[in-house]
Amino acid sequence: MNIGLFTDTYFPQVSGVATSIKTLRHELEKQGHQVYIFTTTDPHIEKDVYERNIFRFPSVPFVSFTDRRIAFRGLLHAYQLAKELNLDIVHTQTEFSMGLIGKFVARAMKIPCIHTYHTMYEDYLHYVANGKILKPVHVKQMTLAFCSHLDGVVAPSERVIDKLSGYGVKAPIRVIPTGIDLEQYEPHEDELNVREKYHIPADAPMMLSLSRVAYEKNIKEVIDGFKTILKQLPTAYLMIVGDGPAKEDLEQQARDLGIDEHVIFTGEINNNEVSAFYHATNLFVSASDSESQGLTYIESLASDRKIVVKSSPYTDELLQDPQLGATFKTHDEMIEKMIYYLKHDKITDHTVLNQTLKQVSSETFGERIVDFYHDAQENYEEVHENSADAGNQ
Repeated sequence: MNIGLFTDTYFPQVSGVATSIKTLRHELEKQGHQVYIFTTTDPHIEKDVYERNIFRFPSVPFVSFTDRRIAFRGLLHAYQLAKELNLDIVHTQTEFSMGLIGKFVARAMKIPCIHTYHTMYEDYLHYVANGKILKPVHVKQMTLAFCSHLDGVVAPSERVIDKLSGYGVKAPIRVIPTGIDLEQYEPHEDELNVREKYHIPADAPMMLSLSRVAYEKNIKEVIDGFKTILKQLPTAYLMIVGDGPAKEDLEQQARDLGIDEHVIFTGEINNNEVSAFYHATNLFVSASDSESQGLTYIESLASDRKIVVKSSPYTDELLQDPQLGATFKTHDEMIEKMIYYLKHDKITDHTVLNQTLKQVSSETFGERIVDFYHDAQENYEEVHENSADAGNQ
C-alpha cells in the first residue's frame, strides 16, 4: 500500500507521538509498504536537507505549547502530493492542522482515513489560560467533531477507548498499543556510561524519571517522596531525564528540600542514548496519571528494569506480576514501593516479561495496524457500494 501519515509532531521533536510514528513507519516499510510523512516544518531542520519521503508544511509554534508546531497552510499542496503518490489510505496522528489536512485529502481522494488518538487532552487544559477557557466539555466536542466520518480510530490503551466511547465516538475503535523495537533496548558494549558521565557511584541505588518535564507528569510528587526515601537509602539518586516547562520549578523544589545533590537533571538527551539511561538505573518511576499508554514504561521493561508507576487501568493490567514492578495509589504507597524495588531490583524470572514484551513489540504493532487498514478498506468499499446502489434506486 501507499500510506500517508499526517502529523503535527515528528523528529527532531522529542515526544511519544514522534517515536510512535517513527516505529510505525519502520515496521510498515519492513512489510513492503510505501510510507510518506506529511508533517510540519521544524527550526532544527535546514530547508535544503533531504528527508526521504517526508514532506514538511509551513508552521508556527503552537499557542501555550511552543515546542510543538501547527501548520498554517498546505491543504491543496498536500492533496496534489497525495494524488501524485497515489495514496491508498490516510492515517492521521493529530486532531489539529495536519490531521484536518489529512481528513480533507482522504475525502477528496475517496480513500479511507484512520486516526490514532494519542493524547488525553483533558490532562493538558492548564496550558491554555491556566484552564480557565477550555473545559472537558470542549475536549469532548472537539474530539467528536474530528472523529466524525473517520473509517477507524486506533486507541493505544483501554483508557483511551473508554474515554472515546464515553464521548460518543461512533467510528470503529480498536485498541492497538504502540510497539517498540525491543532490540534497541538491549545493552551493547559501546553505549554511553551514564554513571561515569554524571559522577554517580556504580553501587548507588538510582531511580529514573524519563519524560517531557511538564507539570502533568507529576514529577513533583516523586521529588517530594524522594526526600523520605533518602532517609532510608542515603546514597540513593534520582535522575530526571528530559526537558520542559516544569524543569526550573522542579530544580528549585529539589534545592528547597535540600536534596539537590542527589537529584540530577540531565535536560534533553539524544534519542540514541535513551537505552543507556535505563541500563544505568535500578528502577524506573513515574507519578503521572496523564499517559494514554506510557511508552517509557515498556521501554524500561524492555531494558530489563522494573517500574513503579501510578495506578491506572493500563498500568494495573501491565503490572499484574510483581516480578515486573508495581503500581501505587497514595503518596505513602509510592514511597514504600520505590524503597522495596530499589532493594529488590533484579528481574529473576523472565517468562512473564517476555510474554508481556511480545504483545508490545514493534513487529506486532505493525501487523495489527495493517490488519486494521485492510478492514477499513473493505468497510469503506462496502459502505460506498451500498451508497451507490441506494442512489441508483
